[in-house]
Amino acid sequence: MALADKPAWRILVVDDEPLVCDSITRMLASDEQTVVSAASAEAALAALQHARFDLIIVDYQLPGMKGDEFAAIVKSRNPHLAVVMITAYPETLALAHEQLAGVDLVISKPFGLQELHEAVSKLLGGKVREG
Repeated sequence: MALADKPAWRILVVDDEPLVCDSITRMLASDEQTVVSAASAEAALAALQHARFDLIIVDYQLPGMKGDEFAAIVKSRNPHLAVVMITAYPETLALAHEQLAGVDLVISKPFGLQELHEAVSKLLGGKVREG
């Protein structure tokens, strides 16, 4: 079953690069997913206080707070919320893998539509969509 055949998921994209946020938003919106973007961890934490999300896609290299620090905060508040880390530094993260406790999946930049679909399907495919 393709992503578009499932109910729309609410996905929060956190990246300080507008082009990255826009690209991910377009990719997921083409599958009729509801996507909200935030340019910082602080803005994303504020968004999480006002809305429910099924998945977060967060960049590792954020100003003010690393993506794994953000993920740890998110998981402490909502352990079942899926978190995907995107990074241009996969080798650095591979060395520190045990420190990524709040991250469910890592995707290396650049990535394509298929890899993004697979990540969303892997983390949300078996979940029941809450109303």
